Formats: sequence, structure tokens, C-alpha cells
Amino acid sequence: MTNVTIVGAGNMGSAIAGIALAGGNSVQVLARAAEKAEVNAQVNAGVVGDPITGDVVILALPYPAVAEVLDTYAGQLDGKVLVDLTNPLDFSTFDDLVVPADSSAAAQFAAKVPGAKVLKALNTNFAATLATGSVGNDAKTTVLVAGDDADAKATFASIIEGGGLNAVDAGSLKRARELESLGFLQLTLAAGEKISWTAGFALVK
Repeated sequence: MTNVTIVGAGNMGSAIAGIALAGGNSVQVLARAAEKAEVNAQVNAGVVGDPITGDVVILALPYPAVAEVLDTYAGQLDGKVLVDLTNPLDFSTFDDLVVPADSSAAAQFAAKVPGAKVLKALNTNFAATLATGSVGNDAKTTVLVAGDDADAKATFASIIEGGGLNAVDAGSLKRARELESLGFLQLTLAAGEKISWTAGFALVK
């Protein structure tokens, strides 16, 4: 069993909590607003600012909200597995990423909390495909994971697989840029009604 903390109680946070609980893990959910703290009776619910209990911390937040949360927990994330699922879109145009072309949101966060083991994952998945475990009608949901720490990736993959989904190692944290580009494309397709929010990219072996 792994102790998992999910920061964010929206659709993504709720779906990820369900996955972690299904695998028998202990789950803490920290919401940014007290009225959103109740996600599931099985979780330890709280608000941002409460102590983090998890060894794996998943940032189920929009990109602009992450920096403040990292500041709130400055010095408290060292040694923890920190999972970034953001897609750093320019929401004013919905036509570009706001991070430099040779970087990524995950790389920025890794620089901000160098003591954490940062992974990029879950940004190429919609909440519905995480909650149901399938993409479209019959493809099992696959979570792509990028990071530089093999043990951190294995720990996170065990949470995903324990919840009934597939996890695939996508390489080093440098691959976060490609994952963010893929997530960006998937979001724009759904927003443009080219695909549904229950669909998306699937990995077929």
C-alpha cells in the first residue's frame, strides 16, 4: 500500500482518487476550497495548507495554480514522488503552450522543488477515461509516465496498474515536452468537438 496525496478535488482529482482507492492505497485529497474537500468517504479530506501525508503527491490542478501550491509546501516535498499532470495552455487563445519550446511545465516544477522526484503523467488522459478505465468503447486507458527516477516511476505505475489501468514508461523527464504537446492536441480536438471527452488517444500494443 502507498500513501497518496492528491492536491485538487475536481474531476481529475476525483478520478485519480478512485484509481488509487481501487488499488488499496491510502488516499488524502487536499482541495483548494473547503467546500470541495469531500470527494469520497474513504479519503482523508482536507484543504491546501494542511500537512501532506502521502509519499506520492499528485498535482491535479491547472497549470497556473501549481506555483502557489509549491510555495505553500516549500521544503515539505523533498524525497516525495511529485506527479505533474498539467497541460500549460494559453487559455486566452487555446492555440499555444506557454512554456519555452525547449522546456516543459514539469521541468519548471522540478527546478522549483529540486528535492522531489518529479514525474509527468496523466496529462494525456481525460478524467472520464481515468474514471471508467477505457478510451472510447473498448481500449483500456493507458497512462504515460516520464521521469528521471526509475523507482519513482515504478511506484507510481503500481498505483495506476493496481487501479486496473495500464502504465507505460515514456522515458526521461525530457519527454514531458512531448507529452504536453500530445495533451495539448487532445484537448484542442475535444474542445473543437472533433472527439468526445470520453475518447482521446489510446495506446494499442
